[in-house]
Amino acid sequence: MHTAKSRLLSLILVLPLAAFAAPPHGFAEASKFEASKTSLPNRAPVPQAAPVQAMPKPPPAASTQAGQALVPTPEPRPDVPDQRRAREMFGPPIPEAMSKAEAIPTTVPIPSSRPDGPEAPRGRETFGPPAPKMLPDKRSYVARPATMPIEETACRTRLKVLGAEFEEQAPQSDADGCALPFPLKLKRLSRSIDIEPDAIINCATAETSARFATEVIAPAARTELGEELTVVGQASAYVCRPRNGTRKLSEHAFGNALDIARFTLTGGTSVEVEPAPPEKNAKFLDAIRKAACGPFKTVLGPGSDADHARHLHIDLAPRKNGGTFCQ
Repeated sequence: MHTAKSRLLSLILVLPLAAFAAPPHGFAEASKFEASKTSLPNRAPVPQAAPVQAMPKPPPAASTQAGQALVPTPEPRPDVPDQRRAREMFGPPIPEAMSKAEAIPTTVPIPSSRPDGPEAPRGRETFGPPAPKMLPDKRSYVARPATMPIEETACRTRLKVLGAEFEEQAPQSDADGCALPFPLKLKRLSRSIDIEPDAIINCATAETSARFATEVIAPAARTELGEELTVVGQASAYVCRPRNGTRKLSEHAFGNALDIARFTLTGGTSVEVEPAPPEKNAKFLDAIRKAACGPFKTVLGPGSDADHARHLHIDLAPRKNGGTFCQ
């Protein structure tokens, strides 16, 4: 009995000592951490830059990978967008009625300038009411021969002798009867007298005008104004139109007429054809006008009618017995 009590007492004494002798689990870990700290260096190491690695290329937009979400791609642009899509890109949506191509006409009809068909206005018709249908003229139906007639060739030779400068032009014609089969672009009346602008006329009118400028206008300028003639300013030559206020074709429709509006002299003087010119200019203009009646078959100017108030009209209209009409 005494021995059992002694053993029990020794166990009671030994167990607490054993508990204190074996450190708990936490204390053991702490001891290990303290031991590891003693092995660390006193200075922290300098961090080294990580090696540069190439960026992986992104997968194509059309391909997919497992576990990755698809990235939406923009819808491809059509090669030829329709009209509605194009309009909506640059402005507010258009009404549904305008989305069809046929709703917007591609051409705009041009109003007819004449009662007999959709023709473009010509000559003075551009700035006035439509002209009536022009009556035919027998000269309209003369066909252009394959070779130039001898009278046309001879006329051109005489023009060159006068010192005139000219260029051949393409034939002129019109459904209303205007015809100029052998036109010239007259550029100079003589070696010393210019014409501005260039005039499209027939050779006979060009030759008569060149002779008249050299033999009549230039001497009259020298006598009445004391200066030399340098330029004849023309207002109209070939124009396909009727006579003013009539249905008969004008002589301009055959390149057979010339309208003169002014004369320029060497001293810079400009003499305008007008209803009431200065006295000195009036004498010069009257001398020219009177002398023109004869070489030219028609002479009209200020006082004859309102249409000729500011130019001198001269032409070679064919008249019976070679008569003239001068006003």
